[in-house]
Amino acid sequence: MSGNRSAGGVPWTLCPGCRTVQLGTRLRRGLWVCPDCGRHLQITAAQRLDALLDPDSVELVDSPLTDTDPLGFSDTEPYPRRRERARHSTGICEAMVLATGTIRGRPLVAAVADFRFLGGSMGVAVGDLLVRAAEIALTRRVPLLMVTASGGARMQEGALSLMQMARTAQALTRLDAAGILTVSLVTDPTFGGVAASYATLADVILAEPGARLGFAGPRVIEQVLGQPLPAGFQTAEALHTQGHLDLVCPRGEQRAILARLLALTAPETPAERTGPNDAGIVTDPDALHPEDPWRSVRRARDIMRPTTADYAARVFTDFLELHGDRLAKDCPAIIGGPARLAGRTVMLIGTQKGHTAAELSSRQFGMASPAGYRKAARLMRLAAKLGVPVVTLVDTPGAHAGIEAEAHGQALAIADNLRVLAELPVPVVAVITGEGGSGGALALAVADRVLMLAHAVYSVISPEGCAAILWNNAAEAPRAAAALRAGARDLLRLGVVDGVIPEPGEGVQTDHGAAAELVRTALIATLAELDDLSPGQRRRHRFRRFETFGGSSPPGPDNTGMEWGQ
Repeated sequence: MSGNRSAGGVPWTLCPGCRTVQLGTRLRRGLWVCPDCGRHLQITAAQRLDALLDPDSVELVDSPLTDTDPLGFSDTEPYPRRRERARHSTGICEAMVLATGTIRGRPLVAAVADFRFLGGSMGVAVGDLLVRAAEIALTRRVPLLMVTASGGARMQEGALSLMQMARTAQALTRLDAAGILTVSLVTDPTFGGVAASYATLADVILAEPGARLGFAGPRVIEQVLGQPLPAGFQTAEALHTQGHLDLVCPRGEQRAILARLLALTAPETPAERTGPNDAGIVTDPDALHPEDPWRSVRRARDIMRPTTADYAARVFTDFLELHGDRLAKDCPAIIGGPARLAGRTVMLIGTQKGHTAAELSSRQFGMASPAGYRKAARLMRLAAKLGVPVVTLVDTPGAHAGIEAEAHGQALAIADNLRVLAELPVPVVAVITGEGGSGGALALAVADRVLMLAHAVYSVISPEGCAAILWNNAAEAPRAAAALRAGARDLLRLGVVDGVIPEPGEGVQTDHGAAAELVRTALIATLAELDDLSPGQRRRHRFRRFETFGGSSPPGPDNTGMEWGQ
């Protein structure tokens, strides 16, 4: 905090953002967020623990520290003396504090940086503390929360401080292998070796408004470029747009968001099981009425058909949308995150269109960019780590086509999704809810079970595209629709889909509530069918499912040429 003083015994603080004077008691009630400009002031590790963890649940972890001075470093004063001054002024032993506790009753381990201690810099002792926190999380099998605030590696410890980047990365790798959730809460500032190691390796990355995050600090970049940086550079808001963060989370909302994350990854309540006979899924093509192919296409495109967001609100509970591909952007045409389905956690991922012209435009008409497919792949891998099923909802004309998409590797992003889905050890269920267009749809539909709604379509190309190419006339789209056999009845007969979910009335667009109940029942039943398979069996069955679309008989159990883990 900046400018702490007192007048007449009442402490007050000068906000570094708007330069207004704020009463300390008022700031404390608002979790040290300026009520005038919203600036999130720096707070201590102890204040952070009080703000996030349940009262009376915090237990500090007393880890022995080994003081090092490998270089005999001295600038204006010897390093050991500088470190002792930091201890005296802050009342803590190092730039990180470890604690165990709960958030709304859910246990976790917290590793909280304190910027007051030598700028939160990471030396050997901080590396030891982060590794120790990971070890406790692994032993207790509880999530690890890392709150960052650092200028980077501790220069006074030379190359040994650099090695802490690798040590902390390895510690998180062990948690990945064990399926332990890791969460990073980025606060201002987080730079250098901390930003390039554990801060950005977490499963979920949250950041406070205005928090700066980057490898090179702004002063260094300005010196290299010889010019000022743009406004908002390296801030949480900019990084969220660029796909590097899941959420920008104000301090007053952090406990609630963390509680939801912990609840979604905690041991589950028994899932509601609906037997296959109650699923309402049609598996016999002859039980479906023949439909005019072009009419099916037009129904599938109806602007009022439920979107993934609609199903997320009606079929699932507590959907927590996560953002970003961790590389370039957050594609709005694909949404995803953990949710509850009848008492069990699933990873919901789906293409998102909209019901208005403005939303359709902002969502790119459900046509995902490479960033969207990379975001989906990231969430699929997180589902595999946590051992939760993946549910995908597909309604897209196809992948986004354009100069930017091609420049950023659209083909590679789709191909990578196909490979990720083929290898996932958890159950995967895909539902074609509207249009299933080409590889852009298949990138979310390599699944153990592929279902489709009765008036949905699924094809290698749009009827208009097919007509333009083969008949040189887009007006021949109805003729192309009939030739492509993209409707539910034909696709079920071909084995491309495993079952068809009936639609209410004239279609799901007429009754979102009834549509949601039909989809919900089908998903519960289908996931129940897949529960008894081991990861190896799931992958083996998935492989054989798609092998049936080859020109010869699918390989038998002993001649696939592939080895699958159990």
